[in-house]
Amino acid sequence: MNIGEASARSGVSAKMIRYYESIGLIEPPSRTAAQYRVYADDDVHTLRFVRRARDLGFSLEETRELLALWRDRSRASADVKKLAMAHIHELEAKAAELKAMADTLRHLAAHCHGDHRPDCPILNDFAAQPHLAEKA
Repeated sequence: MNIGEASARSGVSAKMIRYYESIGLIEPPSRTAAQYRVYADDDVHTLRFVRRARDLGFSLEETRELLALWRDRSRASADVKKLAMAHIHELEAKAAELKAMADTLRHLAAHCHGDHRPDCPILNDFAAQPHLAEKA
């Protein structure tokens, strides 16, 4: 199948497929005499694997590690779980940061009158002295 078909079947855009090949995340497919890429079902399966890992927020390097673990039939599932648990902790930390940002902005918005006057506590806060997180 060509790159368009592989893209449609895997859910990974042709542009991203080319990118993943260029950085060595996935193996380049075979090519025709005219140098067109030819993808097999195994290639699509790998692309789906990559898409799922990326959809779950794994970085390219983490996805590379997951692919290596997936291909290594002698690996221990503990290795996979360790990587997944580390990613869970990263996601939870990011979620906590996002919640704190939303809470802060919600507080500022609650104190903004939202009327025709120019006074705005949201902009006043942004223009204030650096906050503790910025000093660290």
